[in-house]
Amino acid sequence: MSVENTETEVSEVPTPTEQPPEPEPAFGWTEYAERINGRLAMLAFFGLLFLEFVTHQDLFSWLGLR
Repeated sequence: MSVENTETEVSEVPTPTEQPPEPEPAFGWTEYAERINGRLAMLAFFGLLFLEFVTHQDLFSWLGLR
């Protein structure tokens, strides 16, 4: 029984020659702005929940409304 050396060809992955167009900065109700606002709102919501859990006081007590 003989073992032959066989070379396997490895195909190279072509590199892109063009860069995808970058989005132009926009003002107003854009998808990016809505995504950032949503993420900040989620952080604020969970921050308030954590604050209430740690201090055993709600937001209205913190604001002096109770």
